[in-house]
Amino acid sequence: MRRPINQKEDTVSELTLAEATENIYASLRADNAELDAHIAALKAALAREGKKQAVFDPTRLVQNNRAGRKLMQAYFRQRGVSVSFSE
Repeated sequence: MRRPINQKEDTVSELTLAEATENIYASLRADNAELDAHIAALKAALAREGKKQAVFDPTRLVQNNRAGRKLMQAYFRQRGVSVSFSE
């Protein structure tokens, strides 16, 4: 029996903001594997928790320099997620 297509989306959208953020870090370490799916889950978690911006720890990023952070912000912004970095 085949699963409905939207079943995976329902499972992804149930992640907490912390879990979605951790998945983003893992994806970045794994050479951006499934990054778009993790961004979609992050966007859903932000909406559920009523937050407008995802906050990342720059020390956990693979490319922790200004260019890397700006590239990440631009990529996420194109997918509807605003990103900031903790101090």
